Parts: sequence; C-alpha cells; structure tokens
Amino acid sequence: MSFIAAQTIKGRVYDDKGQPLASATVVVQELQKGVSTDEDGKFRFIRLPQAEMTVEVSFVGYKNCVKKVNLSNDNEAYLQFDLEPNTNLSEVEVFGERYKQPEKLDAITRMPLRPSEQIQSISVISDKVISEQGALTVTDAVRNVPGVILFGSYGGVKESFSSRGFRGIPVLKNGVRTDSQLQTASILTDMQGVESIQMIKGSAAITQGVITDIGNAGGIINVVTKTPKFVNGGEVGIRTGSWGQFRPTFDVQSVLDKEKTIAFRLNGAYERSDNYRPIVSLDKVYINPSLEWRPDEKTTITLEMDYMNDNRTPVSSAINLADMSTEAMYEIPHDKFLGTTADNINTKMTTYAARITRQIADKISVRAAYFGSSYKFDNLSTSIGTKAIKDQYNVRARSLSRSLRDDKNSTFQLDLVGKDVYTGSIKHTFQLGFDYRTADVSTRSSSSYALGNIDIVNSSVIPNWVSQDSINKYVKLADPVNTYYSTYGIMAQEVMTINEYVKAILGLRYSSISTNNVGGGVTTEDAWNPMAGIMLTPLKNVNVFGSYTTSTNLRNAANILTDRVTLAGPATTKQWEFGIKSDWLNERLRFNFTYFDILTDNLTNSEYEYDEKTGTQVTTGYYYKAGDLKRNGVEVELSGRILTNLQVMLGYSYTNAKYKNSPSYQEDSAPINAAKHTANGWVYYTLDRSPLKGLSVGVGAYYVGKRPVDDYSLKPNGHEGTLVGTKPFDMPAYTTVNVQLAYGIGRVTTRVFFNNIFDELGYNSYYRGGYINQIDPRNFAASVSYRF
Repeated sequence: MSFIAAQTIKGRVYDDKGQPLASATVVVQELQKGVSTDEDGKFRFIRLPQAEMTVEVSFVGYKNCVKKVNLSNDNEAYLQFDLEPNTNLSEVEVFGERYKQPEKLDAITRMPLRPSEQIQSISVISDKVISEQGALTVTDAVRNVPGVILFGSYGGVKESFSSRGFRGIPVLKNGVRTDSQLQTASILTDMQGVESIQMIKGSAAITQGVITDIGNAGGIINVVTKTPKFVNGGEVGIRTGSWGQFRPTFDVQSVLDKEKTIAFRLNGAYERSDNYRPIVSLDKVYINPSLEWRPDEKTTITLEMDYMNDNRTPVSSAINLADMSTEAMYEIPHDKFLGTTADNINTKMTTYAARITRQIADKISVRAAYFGSSYKFDNLSTSIGTKAIKDQYNVRARSLSRSLRDDKNSTFQLDLVGKDVYTGSIKHTFQLGFDYRTADVSTRSSSSYALGNIDIVNSSVIPNWVSQDSINKYVKLADPVNTYYSTYGIMAQEVMTINEYVKAILGLRYSSISTNNVGGGVTTEDAWNPMAGIMLTPLKNVNVFGSYTTSTNLRNAANILTDRVTLAGPATTKQWEFGIKSDWLNERLRFNFTYFDILTDNLTNSEYEYDEKTGTQVTTGYYYKAGDLKRNGVEVELSGRILTNLQVMLGYSYTNAKYKNSPSYQEDSAPINAAKHTANGWVYYTLDRSPLKGLSVGVGAYYVGKRPVDDYSLKPNGHEGTLVGTKPFDMPAYTTVNVQLAYGIGRVTTRVFFNNIFDELGYNSYYRGGYINQIDPRNFAASVSYRF
C-alpha cells in the first residue's frame, strides 16, 4: 500500500431522528483505527492508504452500520451514516441509552441535556428494568429510586408518593398531570406502554411552575410512554401468577413508507386477577397507539395517546387497635373482607399528546408540545371508621358512600432551544420558553349509608352483601362542585461552558396562577423563582455541582388569617443542593451523591372550632400561621453495569424532616409518612460462558424505614382520628426481597418472578390511619414473550 498525506475520510453520523450523534465510535476496519464523533456528529481520518477502506460506526442502542469507500482515485471521501435503533434490550442500560438524553426528558427539564449534564438531581428507570423486574405498577419501578416511597394506595386503587419528606409528589404522564387533587397527586396506569420513569427531585423542578399541591417542592415523577423506533417488529407475551392473574400483552411497530418517514406503534394489555381476600378482584384494559412523522431531516412530529379502563375492589387490610399514639396493628385475616360485594372503583384515564420539533438553524431548534389528560374516577366503597366505638378498638362503624371525579388537565409548551452555541470561547446551551397549564375538575359526593358496627377481631363472619335498592335509596349524589385554575409561565435557562472544567447554570421563571374559587370570584397570584448553580469537572466524567432554587406555593396566598384582616401570603421553598455526578466504564455505570437542604416557610393551616351540636371540629374559614418545615439529607445512587453481564441498581437515602417555629406542630417533629431511612438494591447477573448461557438471575431488596402515621398536631385540624397534643405512633419499618429468573433462547424469553419471598409484613397508610394497606404477601408469576 502507498500512503498519500492528503488521503482523507470524513463524515457525519446521525441518530434515528436525524439529529447529530455525539460520541459514536467510527472504525476503519483494515487499520483497526478508531475515533469518536464530536458534538456535531462529525468524524475525520487523515493520512490513509490509497486503497479500499471499510468504515464501521457503532453506538449503544443502535445497529452497527458499515460502508466501503475506495480511496484509489479520490484524495477525500465523505460518508454519512444514519443509524437505526437496536430494539434488543441487552443494548440498553438500566437508566436508558448511554450518551443520549432519555426520551421526553425535555418535557420536564426543557433542556437538551443528559441527566449527568443537568444541575438537577435526576433519576431514570428504563423499560429494561421494568421488564426484568416484572414491574406492574409505578410503585414497583420507583422503589429503585433512593428516597421515594409509596405514601398511600387508597385501598390499592391509586399510587401516591413521598420524597424528601414531602407527600403527594406530582405524577405526570408524558409531561401532563393526571390528577390535580392537591393532596394525593396520585396515578394509576399500566406499565405495558411505559418507556421509562423519570424523576427530578426537590424544588429544582421549577420548570413545572408554581406549586399547586402539597408535594410539588419535593420533586416530580414523569411516566413516559413508548413511541415508534422506526423498526419493523414487535413482541407478544403472556403472564400468569398468584390469585388467578392472567395478563396477555402486545407491542407492535412498523415503518409505513419506503422513505422511512412515518412509523406507527401500538401497545396493549389486558389483565384480570382475584386476590388473597374474597370478593376482591381486578379487571383492566389498556391500549397505547402512537405515530411519528419526519417530513424532512429537520422536522419531527409525534402523536400519541394511551387509554386505560380499570375496575378494581378497594380494600382495607389492617386496623390499628389503639388510638393514634400507640402502634397496635391488626392484620385482617386473609379470609375476611370488610367491604361489600358492591364495592368497586372504576378508573378511566386517557392521555394524549402532540409534539413537533423543528431545526431552524444549525444549532437552534423550536419545540412545541401539547399534552392533555382525562381522569374519570367512580368510587363506590365501604369506609371503616378510624374511631373506636365506646373505647372498644376492635369495634368500628362501617358506611357505604360514592364519589365521582372528572379531572381534565392540559399543558402547552413552546421552547426555543440552542445547543452548543459559541460566543467567543464560551459555549452556551439555553432554553427560552412559554407554557400554559389548566386543570378543570368536577366532583360529586354522596351521603353515607350506615352499615352498622362490626367487631373486626371477634366476628367470624363479616356481612358483605348489600342490596342495589338500598344503594339507590341511601347513596345519593349531591350536585357537582366545579373548580378550575390556569397557570402560565415564562422560563429561561442557560448553561455556560466556560472551559472544560467549569460550567455556570442560570435560570429564571415567572409564573402566574388564576383560580376560580368555589364560592365565586377569580384570584390571580404570581411569583418569580430563580435557579443558579455551578458545575466543576476536575476529572473526565466526574461533575461536582452546587445549586440554589426556589419554588412558590400560591394556593393559600389570598387566604385571610385569624385576625380577619391580614392575607396569609405565599409559602416559599428554598433549596440548596450539592453533589457529585459521575460516569464510569465507558458511561455504562453511573454514581450520584447528593446533599440537600430545604426550607419551606410561611406555612398556614385552617382554623377549626368545636361544634357542640355535631360534636365535631368545624372550620371557621380563616387561617393561622403554622411555621416552617426544614428538610435535609443525602441520597446515594449507583446504577448500570459493572461487568458486561452484571448490572446493579443500589441506593440509600437519609432524610431529616422537622417542623420549626410552629404553633401548629410539635417543635422538631417529623411530618406525616416521612421516612428517615430508605435503601434499595438490585443485582442482575447473566450467564454468558457456560452450558446455561442465556440464564439470568436477579435479586432485589427494598427497605422502608419507620415513619410517623400522622403529624404531631398541637391544634385541631378537622381530621377524624387525629389526636391533638399527642405524639402519633410510627408505622413499622419493613424489607422486601424479590427474586427473578429469566432464560432466553432465540426470540423467546421466559421469566419467573418470586416476590416478597420471606413473606414480610409491611404497611402503608394513605392519610392519618385511614385505609391501612399491607404489602402483598409472598406471590409468584411466570411470563413468556416472543419477539418478531
């Protein structure tokens, strides 16, 4: 071979969406010479021999692409590589694809950056983990995120979460709220259509605007659904398990034209099961269609929807046989059900979205998105009194009631995004955007139909039957109560890369909220919230960061204090966060350490007075100051692959949450359901060099520490069962251990799930002792799937 100095190969690599792909590996096979693409997806080889060369491009999550070029006659050759996604799960990490921003993360961050590049504390659970662990609920998935626990399941029919001492963390689906109720922030979804679950912790989630419910300042969870990957193929599967579980699923996607500009994807699932208790059952249908169109190399349009119709029986599985100051949990025997045969909750949830991204210049793009949701909830269920009858804690009153909720939410976002724009030697990545969000809710509730008292402990038989005539006669719905609010905001963010060692992060948001009050009239409040931070890179792939953010709760700003004159004013949450984000082993292993310090000031509570006629506490309509709430702690997270066939997800969190300077709560007492310690561990090993090649074993362990069942209140708050001036008991800590086995041969994968193998007894209580639910006892399941 003869060498000529000018002999050159250069080119560019693009991903499946036509975007330049940074850090792709490009190799000239004959010379075993390789380079990585730069931030613009470009590569270059010089001083090559005058011969035919084979150039191969590879990137995790994409199929390898090979092209030949003959340099015998040309001094320079240009090659363009358009990579296709590789849907093989083994090419995806537990946190998603390496080097890439997770799908739809920009719906909540508004920035074109990977989690390790962002100043916020961000965790991502990919569909790889969801599949390997057999997760069927959001709870199953987010227990892999340090510090996130189930706040309450409301009888097993919803999922509401706590993080960093905040309850009711907002849960979004593709960037939009599904339940605007300020206390619950709950969700119910099917995991078949879920691409990933993303979480931004703390008040750094100011991209979502002003606080509209209790848990906003604790972070947000975003459930991301699947969209087309521009491949032809799919997967069908079936799962069976304990208590008559039967669950077929399918996932089909196809490219619809020869030019590969339009692709379609359809996911679906059906599930039915009984329960370890009589009468309790589940019946659910889910479907998730999506379409993506790329009319040219600069434009992407995505349309998506998912729909679920879920019927299930709410259940209370434990009672505390003492007042709220003493823990005396009584597990209701598995052959007893405290409700009636009429109990049922129907949830119909629809979410839909339209997104368009347009590249308007080499490094500038415009992104517009509309997200909507419809959440309809019909709840006919039996309530068990939290108060003892005549001091007999085993005797409780039962009543049947019905409530309906029609909850419509929408979000519109418009962003101008710049990535790697230079002014002199300083590189800028920025976002300037507008967003508008609405919540339109109609609720109806009925009178309660008294079912009499029952002795939960000593009754051998619990009467479960109730006639439809009695329901029609006594369970009457009141007129609808309508609430509506809208918020809009302007958000600007900037990441300035000063040099390879220093980045400065700045952000500012203006938000306004208008609320139609139940009694009439509209109130409008607004707030400014800043974000600032710095990120240092002392070593390659090691980022040390510090940040300050605020978020504002305007929900009670216009409430009048007990002096009958002064407005309560907004509550503000201020957060300092420091930590380390690092990537190891060619970015397949991530380690994150975060310290946070959060102060929420100017809390307010409703004033209550005792009504002698009814014997209950009744609100006066006025508010008093309730002091501050301080939270600090640490979170540690290690996730990815230590070896090519050994993946881990390990985490620990410590949260110290305390009320301060409060006339309403005991000084230094912890808020409801705030666990000081949580830990999670998941290890998954695949045999790749033995006669059992293809066999995988996974072990998961999850610890939830003790946490107060209620706030330590010093004043009446109107909640039945809450004691005044008495310390509430702690819900017991518990640890669950799960084991999974999988074996793949060809296109067929078989999995077996052993959940809670030591039959641990753990509880969650959604609110001040109501609906105490135990975690599921030991159970088993098996699934078979076929890829095509």
